[in-house]
Amino acid sequence: MVTMETAELETDLSLFKYDTLEQLPASYRGLEEGERTERIEAALAELGDDVVVLGHNYQRREIVEHADFVGDSYQLSVQAAEADAEYVIFGGVTFMAESADIITDDEQTVILPSMEASCPMAGMAEALQVDAAWAELTDAAPDADIIPITYMNSYADLKAFCASQGGLVCTSSNAADAFEWAFERGDTVLFLPDKHLGENTASELGLEDELARWDPWDPEGKDGEAVADADVILWDGYCQVHERFRVEHIETIRNEHPGAQVVVHPECRREVVEAADVVGSTATICETVAEADPGETWAIGTEIHLTEHLQRWHPEVEVLPLCGDACMDCNAMRQIDPNYLTWVLEELVAGRERNVIEVAPEEKELATVALDRMLEL
Repeated sequence: MVTMETAELETDLSLFKYDTLEQLPASYRGLEEGERTERIEAALAELGDDVVVLGHNYQRREIVEHADFVGDSYQLSVQAAEADAEYVIFGGVTFMAESADIITDDEQTVILPSMEASCPMAGMAEALQVDAAWAELTDAAPDADIIPITYMNSYADLKAFCASQGGLVCTSSNAADAFEWAFERGDTVLFLPDKHLGENTASELGLEDELARWDPWDPEGKDGEAVADADVILWDGYCQVHERFRVEHIETIRNEHPGAQVVVHPECRREVVEAADVVGSTATICETVAEADPGETWAIGTEIHLTEHLQRWHPEVEVLPLCGDACMDCNAMRQIDPNYLTWVLEELVAGRERNVIEVAPEEKELATVALDRMLEL
């Protein structure tokens, strides 16, 4: 473990924090869907109320159909805490399982089926990396009150770091409220890790001309003095799915499907958000399609599995992917293979816990502060 330079926290890179999670045993790798479904259902019946399965909106059908709750990451964590099951199986990515561990009771154990399900965007803003940037920024602007805001799509130690520096967490739905909260308390917002959500939020608040960017990967893009006067400093991270969408995709959909409307996630590029008809979180995307009139056509600008769910859930609406399957696929979410779900459930039946996600107590305490500040918005 490494002690941070600007906060009294010990942490490490996620690569090392989660290098002990286990791989799928060979005997589980060739399961066919029929057998797998029977075994999952048998294990769930055996475990009963002792287990709750969470399926993020971006999970494949074979996970979602076994989930007790389906939704976005923060909503699912809250539902897990309210369910009060002894075991929480999170069909999501690492930072989501961490959030569930923060929000649920200490008596509840959170399990992430696959060790490979690690969000690339969360990995673009490691807490140790942000700690080093914070030292540079505060040295360059010693009289400025900089308030850090981290998107929910970040590791627990970064949430804890933001709390220690007077900041908070936000979701895609309340990012603007978080910005306003921060400006009531400081001069500058450092927004992490998604530059597109940060830019879209700043534009919503009329701050599109007050932006600076901090590129942690480019030595020439890390000049504290150059960004010290900005109202909003955007960390150069992004969602690899949402960044792939282009205005041309929207134009093609509208040309090929006259009357089609487009709904996109605010993690998309600014020009894509401006061209869309509706912009919002996965919950907003789901509500938009659910409330559509029969026969309407909606093109979805987010991960492909949610688009496929909406096609099944709302056959009266024509639901289209905004671009091809490969364009919209999240490889991290795909790592939650249903064979992994079979394995961790059957191991619980046998009395063995696999791939437990546990946030360190000090991180959990501070991350809870950041989340509590968000809930006060």
